[in-house]
Amino acid sequence: MQKTMSLSPGPRRRWSRWLPLGLAAVLLAVPACSDSKPHEPEKPAGTENATGGIPAPPRAEPISVRELPLPPVAPSDDPGACTAAVNPHHTGCLAERGGFQSGGYLPDGKNVTARVTFAGAPAAPDPASVYSGSQLIIVRTDGKTFAGGDAWKCLTCGVPAANTVSTNQAMDYPQPFRDGKRVLFGTNILDCGDHPLADEGCTPAETHVYPIRWENTADGSGKGGSLRELRIHPDDVHLGFSSFTIGNGRFGQFAYLGRLEFDPAPTTGTPLAPRYDVVNVTRLFDPTDTQPMSVDASDPATLVYDRDALSVGELRGFSADGKEVTYIGYPEESSNIDVFAADLTTGKVRRLTSNPEYVDPIDLSPDGNWTVAMDTRGSDRQMFLAAMRDVPPITDMVTTSATSSTRNNGMRRFFQPILIDRYGDRGDYQGQRVNAAGDGSPGSVNDPNWNGMADPRWSPDGTAIVYWQALATSPACGGANPLPCETSTAQGGRTYRMMIAELTSRKPAPAPKVALISDDVPWGVKYVPGSAIPSRPHVPAGTYTVTGARGGSAKVEVTESSDKVAVETVAVTYTDFTDDGVSTLNGTEKVTVTVPALTTSKVDWFSDLTQTVRAKDGTATTNTKKSSPDGFHLTIDVLTNIFEATGTLTSTIDGKAYRQPMNHT
Repeated sequence: MQKTMSLSPGPRRRWSRWLPLGLAAVLLAVPACSDSKPHEPEKPAGTENATGGIPAPPRAEPISVRELPLPPVAPSDDPGACTAAVNPHHTGCLAERGGFQSGGYLPDGKNVTARVTFAGAPAAPDPASVYSGSQLIIVRTDGKTFAGGDAWKCLTCGVPAANTVSTNQAMDYPQPFRDGKRVLFGTNILDCGDHPLADEGCTPAETHVYPIRWENTADGSGKGGSLRELRIHPDDVHLGFSSFTIGNGRFGQFAYLGRLEFDPAPTTGTPLAPRYDVVNVTRLFDPTDTQPMSVDASDPATLVYDRDALSVGELRGFSADGKEVTYIGYPEESSNIDVFAADLTTGKVRRLTSNPEYVDPIDLSPDGNWTVAMDTRGSDRQMFLAAMRDVPPITDMVTTSATSSTRNNGMRRFFQPILIDRYGDRGDYQGQRVNAAGDGSPGSVNDPNWNGMADPRWSPDGTAIVYWQALATSPACGGANPLPCETSTAQGGRTYRMMIAELTSRKPAPAPKVALISDDVPWGVKYVPGSAIPSRPHVPAGTYTVTGARGGSAKVEVTESSDKVAVETVAVTYTDFTDDGVSTLNGTEKVTVTVPALTTSKVDWFSDLTQTVRAKDGTATTNTKKSSPDGFHLTIDVLTNIFEATGTLTSTIDGKAYRQPMNHT
């Protein structure tokens, strides 16, 4: 029997299901970003305002971008290479490549954190020997220096071993607490006691670094669960994080929220040293709750879609007032990966972005009215997949792992920082590129070979954004890659840089007051240490009909894997399908995804879609999404992101063809 999927007219459908991810002083005015905007009518991404409508897009604003100072680069990694001639203050030199990540602002708004890699330090007992390896620093943003004459200060260099017992190796995403005395970095917390981090009283002797542990066994034994992508909640008490799962030969991920609790003398688990425990943990997923797609309990022949169903993917952070969690969600439009925010109390979801390119690292402004996002828009990287708008995300039941992995070329990102207002992409407004000004020459603010990295961060007063970039290096350029490798113009040939974008027309505003949130998330499930990892429901095998909200239909055939643990093939036939009465879809699409290795997807994609878009003046535009006759076949690892495909997949929108990247580019 053919089954019917019930859809009703109304707000855009809400999909939010798991997908894995992984994972120079120049003052310039920046114009609005119109890169890679689609040629079709846009749907508002954001929520309505108080009067019930979406406001007109904001005008472009002036933005001044400059590079922030960092320690000098060592001429080599050899011991002693960081001489007085390179750094007269004897406060360390950096490695030329890798080992860097910028963080967030201290509450004073004058300093930002960064993880760096020092190189070329002299051997002990030279006092400068402590400036070696991975360390945590703070950098002045106001042009001033610390007492020693540097614009930076190392927080972890020289901290006594007794103050760093059992410190974890991970040092990523350095995020200051709002108290100004602590920093979350990796799975550790640095604490300077009674001293603000930027004060001279915050010395190595006063500094302690404590590991973070998440209980995952019933008896409290062991080293704890694996945490990744940690984000401190603005109340300074709660912690958001994600954790990979492996079940039934499948790679998965869940997001969690817990309370940080300091234990000076733990008696169970490891390490048996002062540490922060994550307690009262909630998994931000309820397997018994309504899922985005499910079989109607009262009619097994009907497949029901619930636009209000909520399932968080990878956690990306929190709103500045602490009321919302941000995350990567299941696409609202086919192959279009976006970021969402969900209220921690009510579960109400809002879509933050809708541009067809890929978005991931984001930060919400202190007043809650703006998003700064690292986005591939303007690069056309994802347009061969997602340029056709208003295609329901049906094949995405199997494709999200692959379509989210094509965003990178190995270590190379295609991100640039984009400023978007609360109401999201709409019409011709596709946000404003923060670093659009410049001539594109090597080392310029908008040099396309310098790519944005995670995470951009707002200043506490909402007038500036700090972000960092990495220069494309071999094998992402040079050799067989048609992109030539660029010689870095940064000091010492450094291949990373930390930038500050000052929003010069904005007035400083006080940071929002943050109330302590509850440990309970009503739409989540309390995590019980040692309990089994839940599975995510999927649409069972069968043939279904999806009815367009404004007309037409789609016949959907779902095939499960042989072990019945996941959907393997989705085949769709569209007949005059339309949700909005503006774009009408016809044609077929069939995608099969298998998992030859734990983190690898093998995709066989056949597409022959035609879309007719009617303008208000009665004219029509025809768009297509077509694979080559033998299909498009992609094999890609969700962690390494190396593009390797045979066949072609091309989306042609308003006469412009968007083609897939070359292999290994």
